[in-house]
Amino acid sequence: MSEDEFSKYVNDPLWPILVETVHAIVMYRHHKAYVREKVLREQPNISPRKLAADMGIPLGEAIVILYEIRSELGEKAKFSVSQPSTT
Repeated sequence: MSEDEFSKYVNDPLWPILVETVHAIVMYRHHKAYVREKVLREQPNISPRKLAADMGIPLGEAIVILYEIRSELGEKAKFSVSQPSTT
């Protein structure tokens, strides 16, 4: 799912409610860690629908997990780019 496809969910007024609900799921942190450490290494372009089906989790949880991990990876990539020295 591309950033443009995620934006239709993120820009929806119900997005914060979905995120809050997903974060309340007891296994959410474990699912997110598993996706980050195992699933995305083997299938970096997995869709939320396929992730949900493969893991047996709700589609909303899969969307939030993929969005958060990909956002985190994007932020890390921004910080890992070496900045030119100003001195």
